[in-house]
Amino acid sequence: MKLSLAAEVVWPRRVRAPADAVRFLDAVGFCVLFPLKNVPLPSMYYAAAHRDIHLGPGWDTFCEMIWDWKDELPHRRRAYYSKCLRGRGMFISLKLLPHFLASRTSATSPGDHQRFYSEGRISHDALSIWKTLEEHGPLATLELRHACKMESKSGNARFKRAMLELQCHLVIVHFGAEKETAAWPSSRFELTCRAFPKQAAAARSLSPGAARAAIARKFLERRPAAPPAVLARLFGWSKSEAIAACSGGL
Repeated sequence: MKLSLAAEVVWPRRVRAPADAVRFLDAVGFCVLFPLKNVPLPSMYYAAAHRDIHLGPGWDTFCEMIWDWKDELPHRRRAYYSKCLRGRGMFISLKLLPHFLASRTSATSPGDHQRFYSEGRISHDALSIWKTLEEHGPLATLELRHACKMESKSGNARFKRAMLELQCHLVIVHFGAEKETAAWPSSRFELTCRAFPKQAAAARSLSPGAARAAIARKFLERRPAAPPAVLARLFGWSKSEAIAACSGGL
């Protein structure tokens, strides 16, 4: 198997519909949209296309299909998706979403923005975006930028940084798409705690250590020889957290 395919899962049937994608995601727990270099996670693209995207043909019908799913599946409350993997996009099964939220102590409730800000976990721009979504509900990208008064070129750079902050904390989630310009539809965003209230509530009863152990177990099912350092690098855990997670959280 080529190095670029080492992390892929050979799924018995191609993923061709949203229901197929959910079944695949429930089996693997979490995956990236497209294969990523040095990220040992399976991709939704390979599950759908059964081929190495790096060998061509480039953007194809499978790319279009799964690109739509990143907005559609969360909007239908069938999976979580955001740029929560070191700033790169990742799907998370709803079965494991409470564990990811608990592992990052991100099982928030509406109104938690001030606590996150006072603890230094988010910037003032991220605070502004959070408060805007809380007040107005799901908003598309450009609409959200305008509501936060970040329309300028420099404001757009601040907006992107703040959005990545919130996604890395799993505070916000892709939640549908909206045609705002003549270009591609814009992603719409919502607070995770409102989009997935059951999973957020379940996360509050989990300890971060137990949550990390559950994530590690799912990862090690397919890569049992992976050392703790791989999980630490992948999920942003400390060395001691990764070792404990690989030991079952003990």
